[in-house]
This record gives sequence, C-alpha cells and structure tokens, in this order.
Amino acid sequence: MTKRALITGITGQDGSYLAEFLLHQGYEVVGMLRRSSTVNFERIAHVQEQLTLVPGDLLDEVSLIGILREHQPTEVYNLAAQSFVQTSWGQPVLTGETTALGVTRLLDAIRIAAPEARFYQASSSEMFGKVHEVPQSERTPFYPRSPYGVAKVYGHWITVNYRESYGLHASSGMLFNHESPRRGLEFVTRKVSHGVARIVCGLDDKLLLGNLESQRDWGFAGDYVRAMWLMLQQDKASDYVVATGETHSVRQLCELAFAHVDLDWAEHVVVDERFLRPAEVDLLVGDATLARTELGWEQTVDFPALVAMMVDADVELVRRTGR
Repeated sequence: MTKRALITGITGQDGSYLAEFLLHQGYEVVGMLRRSSTVNFERIAHVQEQLTLVPGDLLDEVSLIGILREHQPTEVYNLAAQSFVQTSWGQPVLTGETTALGVTRLLDAIRIAAPEARFYQASSSEMFGKVHEVPQSERTPFYPRSPYGVAKVYGHWITVNYRESYGLHASSGMLFNHESPRRGLEFVTRKVSHGVARIVCGLDDKLLLGNLESQRDWGFAGDYVRAMWLMLQQDKASDYVVATGETHSVRQLCELAFAHVDLDWAEHVVVDERFLRPAEVDLLVGDATLARTELGWEQTVDFPALVAMMVDADVELVRRTGR
C-alpha cells in the first residue's frame, strides 16, 4: 500500500525538505496551504508537480476534517505555525491561536476523521527557555521565555494528552535550531549568511545584529526532517529531542561566515539594540541520546559545513538576483 503523508506548513523550510524526503521514500505527499495573497512556492517549486496541494487552515477545524476525510493520510506532519520568536512578542494572540490551539484543532480533526493516522508535532527547543539544566533532554522541565515558546509548550502537552486519552500515535520532536539555505531571512543564521553575501557583492557594508553572546545548538534542516519521519516509523509513539549536542554563539556564527569569504567580521557587524529580545534565552544545547539510540538518527552536516553551505548559496543568490 502506498503511504500518503499530509504536511501542514509545506512551503516552509522544514516542509520543503520533508516533502523531498518523503517523495524519495515513495510517498504520496499532500501539502496544506493557507489561502493567502502572499503564498510563496519558491522552496517547493522543484517538486511542486509531484505534490497535491490543498487549501486549509489551523484556525479552521472544519477545513482540517475535510482534508483528512478526502485524502485519508497514513501520516500527518504538523509543521505549520507562527514560527518566528521575535514576531510572537508583537502578535502573541495570533501566535497562540496558530501555534497552540491550532495543534488541538488538528489533533481533534484526526481523532474524528483519521484516527489511524500517525501524527508528528513540531515541538521546539524554545520550550526549555530559561534552562534548568545543560544539556536539555526529554526529562528537562520547560520554562519558555517568549509567547512562541509558551504556545509550543501547549502544543507539546496537548499532543501528549491526545496520545494518552485517545490512543493516537502522536509524537513530538523537540527540535533544536535547524538551518539551511531555505531558512527565512528573519532568522539570525540566514540574516548573517545573506548579510555576508550582500557585503561581498558590494551592496552593503554593515550587518546589524542583536545579542552576539546568545548561544544555540544549530543543525542542518535536511538532517532533522529525517528524524521526524523516523519517529512515525516506531511501533510506539513518544517524544524526542533532536539536536547536535554542540553550542555556538552568534559571534562564532559571524566569525565563520565572514571568514568563509575572507572578511573580518568585526569590521562589518554592528550591535543594534532594536534586535534585542525582551527576555533572552541564553544557552540552548540538546541531548539527542534517545533519538540516536531508539531511532538510529545521526546528523550528517556539522556547523562549519552548514555555515559555508548557507553563505555559498546566498552569495550565488545575490549575484544572480542583485538583491
């Protein structure tokens, strides 16, 4: 029997890599899109002809039930969210509606229309926030430090609740930061790689950033979507931290990115207080022992290779488009 997967958030970074991966595994892939005047198909353009794209919205449970009844997916991957931490401070209610309650609507739709489907919830390292221990594992208490992190905690626990209450095969991946050339420009890794490219190409001379001492556990998105799939291949649903186990500061990110094109980062990077968060998360680093032992997951791209990949892609992009 051909497996069929439904991916919410298919036009995002993770959605595009997951769609590629599942197509390669022989799946039929259905992607859910919000009706919007600004839908961007750039990340999935190269596989768009192989996808079935359907309109739906995490704010509208009826649309979710309709999609599930029509397509009867064997696996559902919930990657849709208001996914930018900084934006969640300006739009906390919208973030809660989408990133928290949206998970409930989707789980309830699965309970009603496709109870045999296996479900993946995109949880986040931002749930750990003001960390209680280093590194963070599946047993580390949550202490979110942003409306986004709070919403993700809700989404995580409602997934556990539906698993335990209704017997759904529902797993959460507590993914630490994962980046790629497809990352949005609002995220610091892409902001740095794109800023470097603009400086190399003579379009800018300075790059404005926030807290250079903030540390994150950064991996490659293409590696992390494989972990999502592995979770849904297990006999029993569970929750897993997915991370590299290494931490790097924004300063180190800048050093690597500028050095890759033979520039001195200190001559171009300027700290701008506008980019500092009201409550900062200082040190996130994950312990992915469980994912490595139970799922057999391993990363294939290390941090220096990831930074080089992103800078090279953005230099090529800026040279091609002039922006």
